[in-house]
Amino acid sequence: MNNINLVRGVVLIGVALIFGIGSLNYQIGHFSRFGPGMFPLIVSCLLFFIGLITVVRARFVKAEAVSYNMKNIILVLLGLCGFALISQHLNMIVGIVFLVFFTGFAGKSYSVMRNVKIAAGLLAVAFAFQKLLGLNLPLL
Repeated sequence: MNNINLVRGVVLIGVALIFGIGSLNYQIGHFSRFGPGMFPLIVSCLLFFIGLITVVRARFVKAEAVSYNMKNIILVLLGLCGFALISQHLNMIVGIVFLVFFTGFAGKSYSVMRNVKIAAGLLAVAFAFQKLLGLNLPLL
């Protein structure tokens, strides 16, 4: 399996199956009254179909070789660990900003404006989850 597009699709399908099967441990409910397992099940199904489309698409586009950059992997892992620690000890806003700007070094080019836009979008999602869904997120 030396095709990055195929690997992407298989990984997406694997993640979807893990979380989809895990969501079955919770009550699903009905479409008129969702249970706690319905949202992760729906998201897992959507992710599964995206992965399936990616696998099928990999058969029709030019294959790209799989390559791993250990520096980027380490930067992303350190960014995630920093996000978790900062969110726990300070607040999630600072953690999200740290995550975006730190992991931005793993990209091919570093853009402060791009990172500001991504951080703003993630903060908007976090506030929406807190205010609209009632999730207990330590944003402030």
